[in-house]
Amino acid sequence: MRRIVAAAAVTGALLLTGCSADKTAGTGAAGTPTPAVGPAAGSSASNGAAPGASAGDAALSGNTRAICDQAATTGTNAAATFAQDLKLLIDAESAKDKAAISAAQQKTTRDVENYAYALQDMSNLVADPAVKKALAEMSKSVEQLKGDVRKVDAQELGRLEGQLSKACGNG
Repeated sequence: MRRIVAAAAVTGALLLTGCSADKTAGTGAAGTPTPAVGPAAGSSASNGAAPGASAGDAALSGNTRAICDQAATTGTNAAATFAQDLKLLIDAESAKDKAAISAAQQKTTRDVENYAYALQDMSNLVADPAVKKALAEMSKSVEQLKGDVRKVDAQELGRLEGQLSKACGNG
């Protein structure tokens, strides 16, 4: 039961970030969330962004509104992904399937790391100091989960998301 409550807390807390986002952005063809990914390989700095930055990063760089919108979309996607990950973990543990448990833990770890990376990446791109700080703090908070969505402190995450929302002019 505690795990289900944690899933609801994760989903609810992360969905707060998505209140102003376009709900169709960032989803795959089947309507499933597409997770954030690590740094773009082989991208060029000739587009005015930082070395190693993608063209998408160049378009977002310094555009606080676009970064706030992207953070909202990414938060919404992460909430759905974390809820799915928790269900996957619970199902694997209930079935006592060691291979499924290992696969679920690896997926969850990857998804948590991707979300933390995405938040940090947006923090590096934004010029607004308040938004930069809020995104960096959220990234550190997500990193502290060490890949375990059951460790989410919904109250702390909610506080950080409120800080981000206020910095983005939404609260």
